[in-house]
Order: sequence, then structure tokens, then C-alpha cells
Amino acid sequence: MSLTEAPEEPPRRPKSIAQRILPFTTVGVIIAALYVGWTFYSRHESNRKAVEAAQAKQEEATKESARQIFGSGEVKFTTFGAEKGIVHAGETTRLCYGVVNAKSVQIDPPVGETKPTYLHCLDIAPTKTTTYTITAAGDKGTKKTESITIQVK
Repeated sequence: MSLTEAPEEPPRRPKSIAQRILPFTTVGVIIAALYVGWTFYSRHESNRKAVEAAQAKQEEATKESARQIFGSGEVKFTTFGAEKGIVHAGETTRLCYGVVNAKSVQIDPPVGETKPTYLHCLDIAPTKTTTYTITAAGDKGTKKTESITIQVK
């Protein structure tokens, strides 16, 4: 071999079928992975938006409810009732009431401590059929009254 002669290159082997299609399958796998990733991401985003919309709707309903109850400044009973409407002599039941926008609350006949609150329950033991009347007074001198009868058998 002389200095001017180029070294002989080894003969090239032809590429196998796997070597010829490998670059194309790699691209196909990358495209499929991107598609799957995009599908999961878009589903996640639509689910997140749906949850946010449901939460916003719930918050708006809560605000509307609070506005209806508290917004007018009018005395309103949120609840007034008894656990049992009919009791036997010596038996107790719970009398519960709730009032908003009231300065004072009174129940006749007296059943214990009453206070203006959204929900308060008292244990009562009527000895005869009794009608309980709740009266709530507001800031402007307005009053509201409701009644309930507990039967004793």
C-alpha cells in the first residue's frame, strides 16, 4: 500500500428491514404518545372546568339564599318545630327554632333560655296538650310570631 492510495473501506452490509424502518416507527411512537398525552390533558382540563362551573353555581346559590334570608333585614324564622308532635305523659321531645334578623326571642309558655340564633333546640316535657308560641322582635320594632301544638296522650 502506498501513501497515495486510500485505505480500503470494508464492504458495507445492506441494512436489515428493522434498521430501515426503525426511524419511522420511532416517529410513529412519538406521535402516538403525543396524541395520548393530549387526550388525557384535554380531558383533565374539561373536567377541571366542569368542577369549577359546578362550584361557582353552588356559591351563587348560597349567596342567593343568604341574600333572601338576611338581605331584607326582616325578621324570619328559619325553623320552628318539634321532634315529636304527639308525646305520652312524662315523655320529652325537642323543640327547635331558628330566627334571623331578630334582637330578642320569647317562647310562651316559657321553656328555658331563648336567644336569637339560627338554630337552637330545647328539651320540653309537656304535661298536657300545649300550644307553644314563638315571638321574635327585630331592630325596627317589627315582630313575627309562629305557633306549634304538642299533643299529650
